[in-house]
Amino acid sequence: MPLNPLSLKRALLPLLAVATLAGCSSKDSSSDATQPAADNPAAMTGTCNAKAVQAIVGKVITPTLTEEARRDAGASVARVLTPHQPVTMEYNSQRLNIDVDGNQVVKQVSCG
Repeated sequence: MPLNPLSLKRALLPLLAVATLAGCSSKDSSSDATQPAADNPAAMTGTCNAKAVQAIVGKVITPTLTEEARRDAGASVARVLTPHQPVTMEYNSQRLNIDVDGNQVVKQVSCG
């Protein structure tokens, strides 16, 4: 029995949708990484301590300050979050979030 082109399209459409969504769900573990956890024994515990870096609030963020804060907090990754920047919302106990204002001044630090 020959395949009807319409039934073939109906059969392939769900497969195409699944393949498209699968591409959207991939995890890029390198996007936030500033240093591998293996180089930082504190980060290997799986904890981030934002209280340890509260002193950076009010300072202008730089790549050096970001790295120092990441290390001092015991985080394996750090990210600087600017106003209106879209961010992923998944919780990562090893990530330090540094919220800055439009002038790159640190307003808040948190883990997650």
